[in-house]
Order: sequence, then C-alpha cells, then structure tokens
Amino acid sequence: MRSIFWGQIACFFICLYFTACKSSSEPKDKPATVGKKGGGKPAGGPLAVEAYIIKTSVLNQNIQVPGSLLAFDETEIHPEVAGKIVQMNIREGAMVSRGTVLVKLNDADLQAQLHQLNVQLLVAQKTLDRQNQLLKIGGISQQDYDVSLLQVSSVRASMQVLQVSIARMVVRAPFNGKIGFKNVSIGAYVSPATVITTIKDVNRLKLTFSVPEKYNSKVVNGNSVIFSVEGTPKKYAAKIIATESGITENNRSLKVMAVVETVDKYISPGSFANVIFDLGEDNQALMVPTQSIIPGARDKQIIVARQGVATFQKVTTGVRDSVNVQLTSGVAVGDTVITTGILQLKTGSKIIVKSIKK
Repeated sequence: MRSIFWGQIACFFICLYFTACKSSSEPKDKPATVGKKGGGKPAGGPLAVEAYIIKTSVLNQNIQVPGSLLAFDETEIHPEVAGKIVQMNIREGAMVSRGTVLVKLNDADLQAQLHQLNVQLLVAQKTLDRQNQLLKIGGISQQDYDVSLLQVSSVRASMQVLQVSIARMVVRAPFNGKIGFKNVSIGAYVSPATVITTIKDVNRLKLTFSVPEKYNSKVVNGNSVIFSVEGTPKKYAAKIIATESGITENNRSLKVMAVVETVDKYISPGSFANVIFDLGEDNQALMVPTQSIIPGARDKQIIVARQGVATFQKVTTGVRDSVNVQLTSGVAVGDTVITTGILQLKTGSKIIVKSIKK
C-alpha cells in the first residue's frame, strides 16, 4: 500500500513538470493591429473626395421673384362736402361707367338760393333792356346803363358759383370699374373724411415685383415677363412700363411695374404672382453643383483642388437652377471644384480625387 501511494505522488510531479515546460516554450501573443479593420488609412492621411471640372455651358438665365397684381386704377369714394345722403345708387360688386351717379346729398337749400338768383337775374335783365332803349334816345347816361349791366353780370356769376356747389353734392364714379362694399346707407350724414365705397378698374391689371440690384441693367421698358398665379397652370404675360426712381435701400432691389396683357377670371387685384424674369442667354456661363458652395456671413466660397491640396476660393454667384449655381467671378475654366467631404476640409488639407465629373 505504501509503495502505491508514493508511486502516485511521483506521477503527479512528473505531469506537473512537463506542463510547465510546454507553457514556457510557446511564443507570446502578438499585439493587436492598430488601425481600421481591413487595413484602412492611418490617421492624418489624404481624404478621398469627388470633384467637378468647371467648363463653359449655355445658360438660359432667368430668375423667379414674387409679385403682386394690382388694379390699374383704384380709389376710395369720398364726398367733396358734408351733407345728408338723400339718394344712393350703389350696387355692391356692380360694374359702373365713368360719370355714373353713386350718391346724392341734400341740396334743397342750394336749389332755393339758385331759384332766388334766377328771379333776380330775370328782373335785372328786364331793367337792362329798358335802359338800353333809353340810352339810345338819350334818356339816361352811359354810367346808369353800365351799372345795370354790372348788376346782370354779378347775378350770373353768383349763379355759376352756386351751380358748382350743387354739383359737389353729387358723387360720381371717377372711371369705369367695379364697385366695392358700401360703408354708409341712405340718410347718413357724411363728410369729406367719410369713405362711402371703393372702386377698382379690374379690366386692366398691373403687376409689381422687385429684382436684385445686380440685374437692374436687364430691366427695359417694353420687355415682357411671364407670371403665374395659384389655382391655374396658365401662364400670363405682362409688359414692363416703368421702374422706381432708385434702388430700395432695405433690400437693395429695383421695383418694377408691368401691365398685364390679357385679363381673365383666374386673376384679380391682390393676387400673389410668381414672376419669371428672363435675363437672356449666356453661352459662356460657368456652373458648379449647388453642394459645392460654402455660404458665409459676408461672402461665399468653394474649395478648389490644386496639386493634391484643398484651397478655399471666394466666389460671386449668379442665377441658379435646381442643381447648379452660376459663378460670375473667382474661378476659371478647368478649375477642379471639390463637391464632397467639404465639412472635413480646411485650408491646406491633403486630398485624393477619387472621381471627377466633367
């Protein structure tokens, strides 16, 4: 029993010895590979980007600006004098002609005065006729005749003044147009400050819009613009008739007025208009993708690839479409403009152009 026990102890130490030797002979683990999976670029290497080579192209230049439609003529209707309304011929929404009587004020006292002057004129005229006969036979002096003549002229002048006052008691339509809502009713006492109603010439419309100051040389009287309104796909034409005397300071734009050539039921005063202003055709336009423009507080920039280095370049933009922007300064034909990875680049960054669009 004793020999078996010591034999087991000896086997245990022999196994332990061989295990320790095997562990010491195995190589140590290699350190983990530093870097991206799959052997990516080490930190600080060139950035792979896409680019666009600038070339000349044909550009049909136009800009879209908001506009408003206005009645060709529009005004509020006020009485010239104060008085009580005794007659009203206003049908709201009706078309009226120039000179149509809209409102008549009480003029009974003025009519009475006119009647009185008519009687005075009749008496003065008869007196003048008798004195004329007496003057021919030397019955009166020339001075007496002149006094009677002056009396007749004075009464006639007073009648003319009174007739003007009576005419002011009648309010007429100043031009052909559409009457708006009435603000007073018959029997009301009105003054020159009272707005009786409004009238608009809806058969002719004006279009007003503004263009940026850099395009003011393109605005020429007689040229046409195209516009559209909500509610119909139809396009309308308007002819430019005038511009404002100067550039507006708050938004640096030029206000333009045009006359709509054809008016139908889909357009009316006050409507919003989307104006397409044609700037002509440019055969040497330099266009770049919209995403390549870096807007700033005072200017705009693009990134140009030069000998594998990113260079920031200030540019001036022109018109744009859905995908491209025109550059009017800062670049030249053949420049390579970076279109991707813009946010990761700074001046002097190393780049690799992996694809180029021409």
